[in-house]
Amino acid sequence: MTAVELHDLVDPAHTVLCVVECQNGVIGAESSLPALAEEAAGMLPALTGLADAARGAGVKVVHATAQVFPDRWGANDNARLFGVARRSSVQLVAGTAAAQPVPELGYDPATDVVVPRFHGLSPFSGTELAHLLRNEGITTVVLAGVSLNVAIPNAAFDLVNAGFQTVVATDCVVATPTEYGGQVLANTLAYVATLAGSSELAAAWRG
Repeated sequence: MTAVELHDLVDPAHTVLCVVECQNGVIGAESSLPALAEEAAGMLPALTGLADAARGAGVKVVHATAQVFPDRWGANDNARLFGVARRSSVQLVAGTAAAQPVPELGYDPATDVVVPRFHGLSPFSGTELAHLLRNEGITTVVLAGVSLNVAIPNAAFDLVNAGFQTVVATDCVVATPTEYGGQVLANTLAYVATLAGSSELAAAWRG
């Protein structure tokens, strides 16, 4: 894809940056998934730069978070991943620090939005996010965050199925183990989404 084509695809007039599960209790210092948090530490500078570039261009930064009620009412319990979350000493309880975006991303409630989900694996499954995007005339979603194991592919498929153009910021997503992330990008997401680095996206937003 040429720089002009990328610029048109991610034009700020119809694009959002969706940051998936980059929360204190997921990739922060008190993560319930320390191996993932260790992987994510290396990508945070690029993701922070991308979020800053988005805000500077007028692209809305959407923090898609996973949250639970204090008693985990309504939360899924039908996969190993949910069992790990249930047994963890770190719970992503709505309103607590664990559920909030990591401070490195510079979350600003005056400009950014948080769209939580309380069940499932995808920020676009059973939430208001797709409806909010359509109301704003959004046609392209840039995905970043964690992880390439589950949530990012899930989100990409949901977006494509819903008719959105999908871009994955390749240096702003990670998996465990590291090498698996590259395989997912090359052998799965490349078939359904545009792959672009954070520097390419920032340049496109600068015009």
